[in-house]
Amino acid sequence: MEAAIIVSALLLVLLAVALWYGLRWFGMRRRGGVSVALRWDPDRERSGWHLGIARYHGEEFLWYRVWSLRTGPDRTFAREGLEIADRRDPVGTESYAVPSGSTVLRCQPAQGEPIEVAMGPDALTGFLSWLESAPPGRRMRRAS
Repeated sequence: MEAAIIVSALLLVLLAVALWYGLRWFGMRRRGGVSVALRWDPDRERSGWHLGIARYHGEEFLWYRVWSLRTGPDRTFAREGLEIADRRDPVGTESYAVPSGSTVLRCQPAQGEPIEVAMGPDALTGFLSWLESAPPGRRMRRAS
């Protein structure tokens, strides 16, 4: 009888975690989130891709890792300090780790190490538009 209670409690916890992930994913997509893979420290040979949802919040690009219990963004990038250094297609097995039809952008934040962002064509268009736009009176470098 005790084992059944433990198993039931464990199943309830797993159900709660699955419900949390589902609601988080659904909420992010409803608020304009797009599928984006991110790789920090791309010069390191064993650096891998991490899937997530990204959205724009004013002057910031917020990235939420898919498999995270955090309520806030896992990474935040300011538009003002983000510059695209290179653009390429996924190579080899990368095409399995990034969203379908992705383009990989190597970005250099104003502070910190370079990152690589992979996103599909529609998300890429939105990202480039957001990056190139700026409030009146402020000049931005062209992203593309």
